[in-house]
Amino acid sequence: MKVFYIISIVLFLTATAQGQSSDPQPSAVKIIKFYPNPAITQITFDFEKGYEKGYSFQVFNFVGKKVTDLNNVNARTVVNVTDFYRGVYIFQLKDKSGKVIDTGKFQVVH
Repeated sequence: MKVFYIISIVLFLTATAQGQSSDPQPSAVKIIKFYPNPAITQITFDFEKGYEKGYSFQVFNFVGKKVTDLNNVNARTVVNVTDFYRGVYIFQLKDKSGKVIDTGKFQVVH
């Protein structure tokens, strides 16, 4: 049962990272660009448009465990990944109300 739960979380986060959602008209506009990908020591997230104070930012590993949670992010946010394990990570950007407004995935290699 635990394996099923983990697989379900991974599939959900993967679908979310690929821009799929249950909304009939998913937004194709990316708000954040991030680099370098793959990341070695840090990854930088820059807002391309639509930055507002009060956004929050979460990073999940590929089994769905939250590894970073930042509140009130800046227009340029740098995340240190030296303590992350090698692998694929998924990020979510949420507005003040908690709605996910952008998501994506990146890789960490050490």
